[in-house]
Amino acid sequence: MEADVVDLTRRLRTEATRTDERRLLVLAGDRERGYDVLDAVLDDLSVPITRTTLVGPDDRLRCEQVPQSNAGDLLGTTRDAVAIDAHAELRPNAVGKLVGTVDGGGLLVLLTPPLEVWPDRRDGFDESLAVPPFSLSDVTGRFRRRLVETLREHRGIAIVDCDAGAIEDDGLTHPAPRLTAETESPIVSDDHLFPAATYEACLTADQAEAVAAFESLASADSAEPDRGEPRAVVLEADRGRGKSSAAGLAAGAFAADGQDVLVTAPQFRNAREVFDRAGELAETLGVATAVESTLVETDAGGRVRFRDPDEAVDRLSSVDVVVVDEAAALPVARLESLLDADRVAFATTIHGYEGAGRGFSVRFRDRLAESDHAVTDCTMSEPIRYAAGDPIEVWAFRALLLDARPPVEPLVADAKPDSGAIEYRRLDPDALLADETLLREAFGLLVLAHYRTEPNDLARLLDAPNLEARALVHDGHVVSVALLAREGTLASETRSAMYEGGRVRGNMLPDVLTSQLRDEAAGDSAGLRVVRIATHHAARSRGLGSRLLAEIRTEYGEDVDWLGTGFGATPGLLRFWHENGYGAIHLSTTRNDASGEYSALMLAPTSDEGRALRDRHADWFARRFAAVCSDSLDDLDPDVARAALRSVDPDAAPPIDLTDHEWRVVAGAAYGPGLFDVDPGPFRSLVVRCLVEDPAAIDLTDREERLLVLRVLQAREWSTVADRLDYPSSGQCMRALGDAFCPLVDHYGGDSALAVRDRFLDSSSN
Repeated sequence: MEADVVDLTRRLRTEATRTDERRLLVLAGDRERGYDVLDAVLDDLSVPITRTTLVGPDDRLRCEQVPQSNAGDLLGTTRDAVAIDAHAELRPNAVGKLVGTVDGGGLLVLLTPPLEVWPDRRDGFDESLAVPPFSLSDVTGRFRRRLVETLREHRGIAIVDCDAGAIEDDGLTHPAPRLTAETESPIVSDDHLFPAATYEACLTADQAEAVAAFESLASADSAEPDRGEPRAVVLEADRGRGKSSAAGLAAGAFAADGQDVLVTAPQFRNAREVFDRAGELAETLGVATAVESTLVETDAGGRVRFRDPDEAVDRLSSVDVVVVDEAAALPVARLESLLDADRVAFATTIHGYEGAGRGFSVRFRDRLAESDHAVTDCTMSEPIRYAAGDPIEVWAFRALLLDARPPVEPLVADAKPDSGAIEYRRLDPDALLADETLLREAFGLLVLAHYRTEPNDLARLLDAPNLEARALVHDGHVVSVALLAREGTLASETRSAMYEGGRVRGNMLPDVLTSQLRDEAAGDSAGLRVVRIATHHAARSRGLGSRLLAEIRTEYGEDVDWLGTGFGATPGLLRFWHENGYGAIHLSTTRNDASGEYSALMLAPTSDEGRALRDRHADWFARRFAAVCSDSLDDLDPDVARAALRSVDPDAAPPIDLTDHEWRVVAGAAYGPGLFDVDPGPFRSLVVRCLVEDPAAIDLTDREERLLVLRVLQAREWSTVADRLDYPSSGQCMRALGDAFCPLVDHYGGDSALAVRDRFLDSSSN
């Protein structure tokens, strides 16, 4: 059989090379037998070992080997052959990352158990889906069943049954001969700033347009004074479109002009293509004085150099241009830090690896729009690594739903929460598996609306026993969707382990409440966490999300003790959840790597046990807020602080227990010559009480509330607060703080406070 498979592989490789496409070879059956066949195939292929990678748990071949958990290390690299050992586990995220690394003419190999039984076997990835109180036997195999179906249905995929010694499908597409069209050189106009050779090195007009976009980062000059403003380029493309090459050509052109270009990426190997192209251009132009793996220098004094993201942030002020490759693989907080550069380019992939995760497009693009940078956008669509219509790309996009999209706007544009065309629907996994359109619409909505949704989530949606999905459909099309996780009802032994520092998968709220907030009973009650909720952009701000949450409460209210959620906190999201009956019980003390925000946890009780859980954590949250706000949350957005406290149940407002002396300090600062800085403590408890109870009743302006948060709770410097809130001076900011405390004294003050107030009011009237 090995000889037959070797012969088949030769023909696959010949066809792939002739068409500049990729081919996929599935070796199904016994693992050892599969490796024997793979070894024979690789021995026969004229593929350098340096361009071959085995992705699996063991170093079985004479080539590079990485585990699936490190598949991201290959981002930005190109391989002629990649073999994925899927016997011990198959991580959907890893497949999404690896498919794009195979070059045109290359081969992707998948070693699997027998395809007929593979969906019914449980593996290492399945173990991650078996979250307590569920067991591995509760995990289903729908994702792999669908995967096997796509392998059998798609062109360009050869399937070999290694146990039977049979070739089930040769994977040959037998394409008709293609006319070889002469590639037109990109047109270089006279007004381009980069040398003509930069554009002559481009392989497509798409790539030339991308390089031209980088010219917006050129230095200011007298002819164009506006070039002195901060500027950014965002270059987006699917895998294999040559975005890294475009960035490298632009970097080389800048260096030829004497500019200092700093390149950063998750790892250097992700940016290797940038340096290869920059070095080649410098040599073509005859200006190279040094071309090394991480450095290109020119005789004009320019250079292109690599720094890891943390070091890059510290060097932004000393370079001319910053290029961030594989930007979507970096945390949003790190991307925000890189905006301190005046001239910066972000090159990123639209689909395909971290993936379908959308931290860059959902969260960071908002930050970029709010910055001072003038932004030039460019999208590349024409493949360079392989031909358009490559069957393996088509397969990967369908198998992992990398290009999933919600319904087109006209289908849902008229959707309203009270419309008779709206139906609340349970998205049963079997129904999703049977209805590709329904699956693509629901998953596509989650992908576009949330920065975390990725290929692994497709498998969770279909197979995880703790997850369920609900949707509102408008005339049969998904307009709003929620992904729900059952949490809690944990055994006492599990709760004890969590309390002692152990981690329990899939129980985010009980885990935080138990391990961090020291409530061992938190995992006893039954809860339902809203993991994701998304509404079609064409129908937002109409109440559809609220309608969906109301339907979920109605369906589950008698089955669980609480509904909960956790998310990157913004004022708008906190208000949305509060309006739907959820109250804040915790803000994380570190920023989320993906969103760049502090995460909020919120609860909506549905039973007496749930109310008891909510009440004690709301009470603890309000009591600790002032202390944590001046420490780990000292950079929290004041509007987030206001919205979080406003969502807390008013009964949790901390008591007013100031002594007579403390009241005299507060009232003296409000109405007289007293100073806040003498004793900030009593001021802080008053601010928290005010913001939790009902600030509207106390008649504070938004600016005054922000002042209370920034200066009183977060202890920011007077000058910083004055600048942030546009007070003319620190002195006026101090006086404004005293004025802001006047209504608090009036509302909460006892006899001693009111006596001080009246004394100064009387003296001012005389």
